[in-house]
Amino acid sequence: MEHLPIFLSVKDQFCVVVGGGEIATRKIALLLRAGAHVQVISPALCANVAKFRDEGRIEHIARGYEDGDLDEAYLAIAATDNEDINHQVAEAGRMLRIPVNVVDHPEDGSFIMPSIIDRSPIVAAVSTSGTSPVLARLIRSRLESVIPAGYGRLAELAGRFRDRVKKTFKEPSDRRRFWDQVLQGSVAERVFSGHMQEAEVLMENALGQGNIQPGMGEVYLVGGGPGDPDLLTFRALRLMQQADVVVYDRLVAKAVLDMTRSDAERIYVGKERDNHAMRQEEINQLLADLAKQGKRVVRLKGGDPFIFGRGGEEIDTLASQGVPFQVIPGITAAAGCASYAGIPLTHRDYAQSVTFVTGHLKDNTMNLNWTQLAQPNQTVVFYMGLKGLPVISRELQAHGMPGDTPAALVQQGTTHQQRVFTGTVATLPELVEREQPKPPTLIIVGNVVELQGKLSWFKTPEHSEQGATSPVTPGTEL
Repeated sequence: MEHLPIFLSVKDQFCVVVGGGEIATRKIALLLRAGAHVQVISPALCANVAKFRDEGRIEHIARGYEDGDLDEAYLAIAATDNEDINHQVAEAGRMLRIPVNVVDHPEDGSFIMPSIIDRSPIVAAVSTSGTSPVLARLIRSRLESVIPAGYGRLAELAGRFRDRVKKTFKEPSDRRRFWDQVLQGSVAERVFSGHMQEAEVLMENALGQGNIQPGMGEVYLVGGGPGDPDLLTFRALRLMQQADVVVYDRLVAKAVLDMTRSDAERIYVGKERDNHAMRQEEINQLLADLAKQGKRVVRLKGGDPFIFGRGGEEIDTLASQGVPFQVIPGITAAAGCASYAGIPLTHRDYAQSVTFVTGHLKDNTMNLNWTQLAQPNQTVVFYMGLKGLPVISRELQAHGMPGDTPAALVQQGTTHQQRVFTGTVATLPELVEREQPKPPTLIIVGNVVELQGKLSWFKTPEHSEQGATSPVTPGTEL
C-alpha cells in the first residue's frame, strides 16, 4: 500500500490552489464542497473558475506563483500546465510540512485525490495510487450502481439515533445485530423510497421494544424491462437481490429472473390467452398476504409495470390494505425493442408523436379509436397484437392509413433471440403467416420504420458477422 487512506477535514481551512485552468476547476470544486476557504493563484482563470470568483466563493490572486504563497496554507494543490512551477509548489509544501497534491504527477506530491462516491455524510473513495485515474473512475462507476443515493439520508437517520441505541443495547454484539437489521431491512427501504417519517416511526418502535420485529413486509413493483438484463435499473437490481419472494409473469425474461436472489421463493403467476395461472384479483391479494407475513416481495413484470402491466390495480389493492410498496419503473417494450431494432419512435422528418396501444382481442373485437391511430406523422406501437394483426391491418387502412405505410414486427426484442421483420401495413398479415413470429412480438407502424435498415445496430450472434451490416428490404429478417 503506497498511500495511507485518510479523510482530511478542511472545513474553514485556508487552502491554496496554484493554477486556474480546467484541471484546477475540479480540485477547487471538491475543496469548496468540503467547506474549505480557497485561494487561487493564477494570472488568468478559465470560465468555470472565474464563475467561482464572481460568485464570491474563492479568493483570486491574479499573478503567478511566488515564494511564500503557501506560508499560511493548510493544504496546497499544484494544478498548472508548467512542470517547473508545480515542482516549486511541491518543494515548498515539503519544507512547510503541509499536504500537497500535484495534478498529473502524483509522485511529486504528498497526497493524491481519489475518485469519489459522494453520499454525504457517507463518502467512499477509490484510488489506484495515481497509476490509472481512468481505472479508478471505472471502479467508482461500479460502486455507484450498488450504493443508492439514499444512503446519505440513512446515515443521517442512524446518526440521530446512535446515542439512544447505545443506551438501549449495552452489549456491542447486540448493537451490531440491531444495526444490521435496521440498515438492511424495512427501515432502510423506507428511507430509500423517501418515506423518512415512516422510517423514524419504525426506529422508534424498534427501540421501544428493545429489538426489531418482522412486522409488516413490503412489496416492490419492479419493471424488468423488455428482456436484456443490462437494462435493469440500479434500484430494481438491488431490490431483486434482497427480496424473500419473487412473484413473476411470463413476459419476464429468464436472464432477468436469474438476477433475483438465488434462495428466494419464486411464484409464477403468468397469464396467457385462455390460460391464466392465477386471476388478477388473486395476484393482487397474494402480494398483500405475503407482505403481511413480514416478507419482502418483488412483483417482477416485463417492461414497465404501469404500461399495460396492470400494476396500478395491484398497488390499489396494497394501498387499500395498508401494505407498504414501491414502484420501480422499467424500460417499456416499445422503447427497448424499437431502440434495439434501429427504429426511432419519433423523428423530426417522420413522426412528431408516438402512441402506445394494446392490440389484445376481446370477443374477437378490438375497440380502438382507429381514426386517431390512422393519422399521419405519428408512430403507433401495438402491444399484444399478434393474434389480432389482420384486424389491425384492415382497420388502419379502412380509416385512411395508406397500405404502403412501413411496419415492423420485433420478436423478443433486446435479447439474443431478437428477430425483426419489416413490411407494410397491407403486407403484415402475409408476413406473419410466412414467418410465424411468436409472442412476445411488438408491432410498430409508421414512416420511422423506413430508417430501420440504416440505423439497425444490434446484431444477434446468428445474424452478426464481424459487425457487418446489410440493407434491409420489406419482408426481410434480421
